[in-house]
Amino acid sequence: MNHWNLAGKCALITGGTKGIGWAAAEEMLALGAEVFIVARQEGEVVAQVSEWQARGLPAFGSAADVTSPADRERIAEALTRQWGRLDVLVNNVGMNIRKPFAEYAEAEIRSVFETNLFSAVALTQLLFPLLQKGRGASVINVSSVAASVDVRSGAPYGMTKAAELQLTRSLAVEWAPFGIRVNAVSPWYTRTPLAEPVLQQPERLEAILRRTPLGRIAEAEEPAAAIAFLAMDKASYITGQNIIVDGGMAACGL
Repeated sequence: MNHWNLAGKCALITGGTKGIGWAAAEEMLALGAEVFIVARQEGEVVAQVSEWQARGLPAFGSAADVTSPADRERIAEALTRQWGRLDVLVNNVGMNIRKPFAEYAEAEIRSVFETNLFSAVALTQLLFPLLQKGRGASVINVSSVAASVDVRSGAPYGMTKAAELQLTRSLAVEWAPFGIRVNAVSPWYTRTPLAEPVLQQPERLEAILRRTPLGRIAEAEEPAAAIAFLAMDKASYITGQNIIVDGGMAACGL
């Protein structure tokens, strides 16, 4: 098992102070990676990086809004100064506005797309030169089971996550000659700040659990483990794939 690690890897994780992004950072640091996180709230980034560094872990970070072109440029510049390359990019930032489709304002739909999809598209494109310099480089997009089936999360959210999966497949083929793997992880309902408003509704929670063969909500560490695996060199022949972390939901018929 000595080779099941991320020693020597340099990873960027967006949305790295909470939920699955935070859990992925914890997992990668434990496996020997150096990790750079970004999130919008400066205080949260500073506090989390300081906590990791106090534990002797090679963690770094910067407050940034990935929907901002200027902030994306700052991220790229910081990574260039820090490492001069990038081995792992985890596109994890996400948000949602839940309501019936006919009730969405155009600005709300655009906001979901800007955060969940367009920011990841632009950041991935911007960081391509650093990924080319990476060692066994890979991109991991955090999608959702909402990309494939309706889970009452709202149409715009599902649309952005489906587009992320197609981006994953397309880039896996296009960037294979450069030695860059591109994969996705699609969680089912997971205990995160984004999902908490739904999980606090007893009827919704009961319906989710009834649909889940394992009979429980995922913890953030569980999709994070799949993310970390895809970043490993042990996953070197896996690209263009989507690992569904759903407690058996997608396989459940009657």
